[in-house]
Amino acid sequence: MGKVKYILDIRKFFRESPVVDINSFKKFIPQKNKNYIYLLVSNLLKRKEIRRITKGYYTIYDDNSLIVFCFKPSYLGLQNALSFHNLWEQETNPVVITTNHIRNGSRKVFGRNAFLKRVPGKYMFGYEYYKYPLENREIYIPYSDIEKTFIDMIYFKQPLDKEVILEFRKKINKKKLLDYLKRYPKRFRDNVISKLF
Repeated sequence: MGKVKYILDIRKFFRESPVVDINSFKKFIPQKNKNYIYLLVSNLLKRKEIRRITKGYYTIYDDNSLIVFCFKPSYLGLQNALSFHNLWEQETNPVVITTNHIRNGSRKVFGRNAFLKRVPGKYMFGYEYYKYPLENREIYIPYSDIEKTFIDMIYFKQPLDKEVILEFRKKINKKKLLDYLKRYPKRFRDNVISKLF
């Protein structure tokens, strides 16, 4: 009965949590059964009950934005945040900004691209948890706010066309932007301000 109970508890946990890491299984399975955890995960993957997002992280959902929960602290930003905040019309792949020591670039998640970018810890701010539709439920997911999105676009040297800059001018909170910019070197601050105003 013990192993049947584990599997029922774990299935329930997956329904409640958008992303589950391998260490979470230890809440349900005694430490002495460590090998059983890996066997269980392998069987759940084979039966397609769960999906692997990246090493050690799993979900039951088909949404590659969930990768943001695998690299804490992190948030979704850049072009991905432009779409989320309706600053442009294009659909985009997830772009994860994190302080983790990761390889910058693209990763395949469920056969689709997601992008990872690293920032120093002092620039890990300016994001909030927003409501996000996930299949038959809503979750909260971290996105950079409008002001930090603009700063990050300049920081990562991403192209900004005139229409997008006009959208930023309409929606940006200038006081908040200037407050955020205090954390950056003067030359960078001046560059951001010159591009926007």
